[in-house]
Amino acid sequence: MKKIITILVVIVLAGVGLYFFTKGDTNVPPADTVKTPDVSENTQGSGTENEVKSTVVSSSAIGKSVGGRDIVAYSYGTGATKLLFVGGIHGGYSWNTALVAYELMDYLAKTPTAIPASVQVTVIPVVNPDGLAKVVPNVERFTKADVSPSATTQITGRYNGNTVDLNRNFDCDWKTSGTWQNKTVSGGSKAFSEPESQAIKAYVEANNPSAAVIWYSAAGGVFSSNCTMGVSTTTRTIATLYAKASGYPAHESFDFYETTGDMANWLAKKSIPAISVLLTTHDDTEWSKNQAGIEALLKEYAN
Repeated sequence: MKKIITILVVIVLAGVGLYFFTKGDTNVPPADTVKTPDVSENTQGSGTENEVKSTVVSSSAIGKSVGGRDIVAYSYGTGATKLLFVGGIHGGYSWNTALVAYELMDYLAKTPTAIPASVQVTVIPVVNPDGLAKVVPNVERFTKADVSPSATTQITGRYNGNTVDLNRNFDCDWKTSGTWQNKTVSGGSKAFSEPESQAIKAYVEANNPSAAVIWYSAAGGVFSSNCTMGVSTTTRTIATLYAKASGYPAHESFDFYETTGDMANWLAKKSIPAISVLLTTHDDTEWSKNQAGIEALLKEYAN
C-alpha cells in the first residue's frame, strides 16, 4: 500500500513540475508560427545583391506623339556607359523593329548578368506609336499574331499623325521633301518639327549615350552612320562587331537611295557612334541574330 502511495506522489509531483516548466517559457512560439529563414535575405558575399541591382529598370515618358501617346524609355543597369537601342521609328510599316526591341527588354529582365556593371542599357521600343497603332491593338506590347495583315495599312503606318516620315525629320542634310524608295515623303516643315523627333533629341542631349543602335526593316544588314564628315573609327568598329556576331553583312553607308534627315546620321553629327540594323524582312525579328550582336556590343563596352 505504501509503495502505491509513493508512486502516486511521484507522478503528481512530476506533473506539477512539468506544468510550471513549460508555463514559464512564454517566449517559445507555436510550431506553425516559426519563420523559415529566407535565403534571399542573406546575400552578403554571394553576388546576389549585385545581380539584383543590375535588373533595376526605370521607365519614363520622354515625350508624346502627335496623337498624344507616350514615347517611353526603359533603362536597365546603373553603369556610367550608356547604350541606346531604338525601334519603331517607322511605326506600323516596320512593326517588327518595335517587337525586337521588346524582345531585348525581355532578355535584359531575364538575364541581368548580361549587363556589365559599367553599362546602362536604354531601350526606346516605339518612336512612332501613332503609326504602330494603325496595325496593332496595343503599342505597349503585342505579338506577331496581333498585327494587321493589310499591306496598305502597314504602309500608312510608316508615317506619324502629321503624315511625316520621322526618319526624314532629323537635322542631318534635312529637306522638306525626302525620298523613300521611289516615293517622295514629307520631312516635315523643318528639322525636328515633329514631337516624336523632338522627344528623341531631348533625350539624347540630356543623356549623351556612348553608342546607339536603331532598328529598321527591311534589307538585312548593318549600316554605319555619318553626316558629311565620314564614318568615325568607333562607329566602324561597332558596326563590324555587330555584323560579325549577328551574321548580317556590314555596309559603310546606306546608299540604295538618298536619305535626308536620318536619325542615325544625326547622331553621328552629334559625335555619337550609331549603327542602323536593318532586319531582313518586315515580319521577323531575327532575335537570335540580334541577341548575338547586342551581346558583342555589351562585351565591347564592358571595359
